[in-house]
Amino acid sequence: MEEKISCDGGHEFKLLLSCPSGLSPSQVSVVFDEAYDRIPHSDSSLEHSISEIWDARVQQSSSLYNGTKFRYGGYNFDVGNDPKQQPHVSLQLGLTDYRTFVGTNLSPIWERYLVPSEDDCIQCQHTSSPLGNGAVVETSDKKILVLQRSNKVGEFPGYFVFPGGHPEPQEVGIISHEGFQELNQCRTINNKVSQEMFDSIVREVVEEIGAPADSLSSPIFIGISRRVMNVRPTAFFFIKCNLQSDEIQQLYSSAQDGFESTQLYAVSMLSLAGVPCGGKRTIYSMRFWSNTQC
Repeated sequence: MEEKISCDGGHEFKLLLSCPSGLSPSQVSVVFDEAYDRIPHSDSSLEHSISEIWDARVQQSSSLYNGTKFRYGGYNFDVGNDPKQQPHVSLQLGLTDYRTFVGTNLSPIWERYLVPSEDDCIQCQHTSSPLGNGAVVETSDKKILVLQRSNKVGEFPGYFVFPGGHPEPQEVGIISHEGFQELNQCRTINNKVSQEMFDSIVREVVEEIGAPADSLSSPIFIGISRRVMNVRPTAFFFIKCNLQSDEIQQLYSSAQDGFESTQLYAVSMLSLAGVPCGGKRTIYSMRFWSNTQC
C-alpha cells in the first residue's frame, strides 16, 4: 500500500494507505493500546534532548502547552474473501503528547530517532508521531478549500494545507491507558476513539473555515500519509459542503481558529493538482484519490 510521492522542493511524503473511493465510519475501527506507544530510544542523550527542546520552545512562546495526542502505530486492512464484503481498516493507536512531538518529530535531529527498516512502524518506533487529520472539502460549486498557514504556527508556517488538526484523546475521556484493561472497557473505548476520528475532522473544518457543521456531509476516510521530513502521520477525509465557495469566504473571516491561517483559497481540482511542490506552495498528501487504492 505504501507509495512515495516526490515534490520538487525536496518535500516528500509516503502514502501509507490510500482509499480514493472512501470508507464510511462502519468500515473504520480503532485498536487503542499501549503496545502502540512510543518506545524510548536507548541513547539517553537523545531522550534528554526532548526536555531541553521543549523547555527552549516554551521560553520562546508562552502560549505553548502540553497535551495528550493519539500516536499512530500502524493499521490492518481487510478486503475479505467475499466480494460482497466491504473493505475494513483497523487503525492502531497509542498515546503520546505534544511535548514529545516537539522533542522528536520536530527536533532538528529528528532523523537520529529513526531505525533503519523497511517497516514504517519499526522505522518510527522512537518518534512521537501523533496522528493528525486533514480534510479535502469540496464546495457545492466544485471547489476545494485550501488554507495558507499563519507565520505564528509551530509547523511549516506560510505553507498551503488542507483544513485539519488532531483527534483528541480528552474528547473521549482518555488521559492515560489506565482503566481500560477489561475486555468490555476496551471495546467501548475503541468504539469511542473510532467515532472521534470522524467527529474531530468535522470540528476542525468548522473551527478553521467557519462553515457550520450542518452544511457538511459525513466524512469518509480516504487514507493515511506520512511526511518524509520529520515523519509526521496524517489521516485524511473527504467532505462535501453544501455552500458555495464565496459563501464560505464570508464565513471564514469569523472562523474560531482563523488565527492559524492567513487566507482561504477555493481552487478547482485541476488547479490543485497543478500546485507547484516546493517553497511555500507545497500541499501535502493531495493525491489520495488517484494513487494506490483500497
